Amino acid sequence: MAVATDNNVAFDEVRYLKTPPDEAALRSLIDRLEDPVEDLVRKDAQFAKLGLNEDDYVGNPDAVVEVLLAYPKLLQRPVIVTDNKAIIGRPLNGVKAKERLHELFGLA
Repeated sequence: MAVATDNNVAFDEVRYLKTPPDEAALRSLIDRLEDPVEDLVRKDAQFAKLGLNEDDYVGNPDAVVEVLLAYPKLLQRPVIVTDNKAIIGRPLNGVKAKERLHELFGLA
């Protein structure tokens, strides 16, 4: 949010635990996602406690939607969405999150 605020980029913040995305919203997000779909699922202590297998979500949008509908807390955050793109606001492949956000918003 700081990158957007510092660069006067308008945004809406969605508190996903108060208003979890429904199936249509998740599929729309996945359609715009530039990151691997499996990265939308947090692989944290809850994931392990549920006995879930990371491999089940690799390249599998249906499985990702299913698990996120059942366990909204597993949604990776933050997810930054524009009209035609979405990224997970975390480092990826050695590229820092701040750099990824600058690219997404077309900032110098």
